[in-house]
Amino acid sequence: MNRRQFIQQAGAVSALGFPAILRSASPNSMLQVASVGVARMGGNTMRSVASHPKVKIVALCDVDARYIAQAAKDFPDAKQIKDWRDLLAKHADQFDAVTVGTPDHMHAPIACTAMRAKKHVYLQKPMAPTPHECRVLAQEAAKAGVVTQLGNQGRSSIESRMMVELLRTKAIGRIKEVIMWENKKLNWWPKNTELRPQGDAIPEGLDWDHWIGVRTPRPYLNDTYHPQNWRAWFDFGCGELGDMGCHHLDSTFDGLKLRAPTRVRQIGEGSTGPLWAAKRHVEFEFPGNELIAGETLKLTWLDGGTEPDRSVVTLPSALKNFPANGGFWIGEHGAIFKPYAVRPFVMPEADFPAEKYPRGFGKQDHYHNWVDAILAGRKSCADFSHGGPLTETVVVGTIADRFPGQWLEWDRAGLKFTNHEGATALVKREYRDGWKIEGLG
Repeated sequence: MNRRQFIQQAGAVSALGFPAILRSASPNSMLQVASVGVARMGGNTMRSVASHPKVKIVALCDVDARYIAQAAKDFPDAKQIKDWRDLLAKHADQFDAVTVGTPDHMHAPIACTAMRAKKHVYLQKPMAPTPHECRVLAQEAAKAGVVTQLGNQGRSSIESRMMVELLRTKAIGRIKEVIMWENKKLNWWPKNTELRPQGDAIPEGLDWDHWIGVRTPRPYLNDTYHPQNWRAWFDFGCGELGDMGCHHLDSTFDGLKLRAPTRVRQIGEGSTGPLWAAKRHVEFEFPGNELIAGETLKLTWLDGGTEPDRSVVTLPSALKNFPANGGFWIGEHGAIFKPYAVRPFVMPEADFPAEKYPRGFGKQDHYHNWVDAILAGRKSCADFSHGGPLTETVVVGTIADRFPGQWLEWDRAGLKFTNHEGATALVKREYRDGWKIEGLG
């Protein structure tokens, strides 16, 4: 079967067999893992999974030969493969699971095809750039019965699990409003934003057409897309909200039992061209429930140097400097201030001494949790039934970036914006010829 036939027939791959818990029934068997995307965050994922004593990395797959050569120093016995379609079409009987750490635009096609081949999947966040792709991935995971994990590794931290417990137990009463901000430096913003028709020389070892993948071909340009500037571009990434939203929103999404916003809007200037906006102010509105004080919950997202109102977001006494990223939850009886990757502070602090904070959270490794779930035949802590709706919410918020100043009414069941055809047109994006996958793009 050639590559074109493989992609066209990907929908039929699910008939190959049952989920591969392990290819051997022996309790001493190693989980055989193939890694697609082996540099930067993809490489970190691969090495973190490989640190589990029951894991063996058996295949390295990347469009850039330089990255494979570097990864092969750590895993010299692993097969080296450029095309993920070849990996799944020709070598699928040699591994049980796949880690995916590529640019965002290739998450869905790789993960979907792997699950249809009955492979367990660890997928870096965001799950995909569009709500439609997120929905399909969650459905395919349930259909295949494989173990999945979204790479929002902060979810496994003690601090995040403590935050979920504080919200679930109404430590400050029901929640009235949530404010989140992410103002780290955009190290991935491209040095070059001029899209010249004449391309630069493609670096040796890089297959540029395979890097483009499902998107429309364009010239390679230095300091523009590859190796790490793709996140700023509408065709390849999801901007800063897409980069960090799955981390920041996770505790609130879980702790307040949210499922989807009813509407979103971008307060800032937004974007219309090939780049995402460098900064944003997005408002989400969620329907109320028993953990929310009103009929709706307002959640505000700020990034790119856009800071929250300091008259509303007050700093706990333990912190001397206002953090570059964090969250603030306003409840009926107080507030919670949580810097990113730091423990939450319940205020007024005098009303919530240290002994009132929830305890008993053991250490949990997000990567090992996925492996252990596969070995035990159970769900992971961030399987796609959770990660799908979470990422859908995040990317619905990114769509507001393209229509600033307008409330976009979101119908999750119908996968559409009921008041805006232009926004609905971005819910699903077609893949280019030769890369189409049935039911996906």
